Amino acid sequence: MRRFKKTMMICVILIVLILLGCFFLNHGYQYFMKKAYPLAYTETVAKEATANHLDPALIYSVMKTESNFNADAKSRAGAIGLMQLTPDTFEWLQTKLKSDTKYTNQDLYTPEINIRYGCKFISLLLEKYSNRRTALSAYNAGIGTVNSWLKDPNISQDGATLDSIPYEETRKYVESVLRNYDSYSTLYQFNTKGENSNG
Repeated sequence: MRRFKKTMMICVILIVLILLGCFFLNHGYQYFMKKAYPLAYTETVAKEATANHLDPALIYSVMKTESNFNADAKSRAGAIGLMQLTPDTFEWLQTKLKSDTKYTNQDLYTPEINIRYGCKFISLLLEKYSNRRTALSAYNAGIGTVNSWLKDPNISQDGATLDSIPYEETRKYVESVLRNYDSYSTLYQFNTKGENSNG
């Protein structure tokens, strides 16, 4: 009887240790994943996600892929800031998003401005193409380029979705954003106002 009690006690201790191990392993995984996929500029993202009817997870995914949240980033092609907008695109977007202020290229280094116009760009592209993969391709390669791809039956059979993405850079870009999107969607739950509701 004593041996049975001792065996049961050992079993209970082992189960408790296993459960504690699973708990800490899961929380450790969550911790490191959230370090790899952080949230930044949360108030601005929540505001612009709501204004443009966007999933915040998509905004964070684009920012992570474009600049890894570096507001001072500038590409070889001259794209600037968190969401890597080119001066030409920024100028065009200013005609779509009316403001009393006329911004300069330097203003793209300001996170609030960059995110506002980057979100507007994503919103316009999703409205134009309705397909997320196609819209992201246009964000990277340009609207004119994607329009020409959609007219090519070897690239798009229905003229709306891309069966393949000819540019390797754009293909890798889209894959990266969608991979990041899956991670952000899994790690965080955003409420209807675009705010993270799980801390």
